[in-house]
Order: sequence, then structure tokens, then C-alpha cells
Amino acid sequence: MLAKRKMSLTELSDKVEITMSNLSILKTGKAKAVRLDTLSAICRVLNCQPGDILEYVSSEMK
Repeated sequence: MLAKRKMSLTELSDKVEITMSNLSILKTGKAKAVRLDTLSAICRVLNCQPGDILEYVSSEMK
């Protein structure tokens, strides 16, 4: 979605008020959880739905 919106991770970080390191963890899929208010803020800034940026991966596949 960042590429579609022509937005850098730095710009998203500034607009959502989340640290670059936390956004990087989310972007790489290393996060164990994401707060709903964080997800909401990201979706608001990127003008998208949660399903546009989230992917379900079964724990059996890890």
C-alpha cells in the first residue's frame, strides 16, 4: 500500500506518529500483535481497509 500511495515509511511514520522501528517490525511481519488503534491510524493515512495490508498466515505454516 505504501508503494500504491507513493509514500515512504518515514512519511507514514510521521503521519501515524509511530516510530520507524515499530513500523519496520509491522512491515516485515515480525510483530506478534498490532493494536487496533495503530491499525486504524495506518488505514486512515493510507486510505485502505485492514484486509489491504494484513495477511493471515497459519501458525502451522511457520
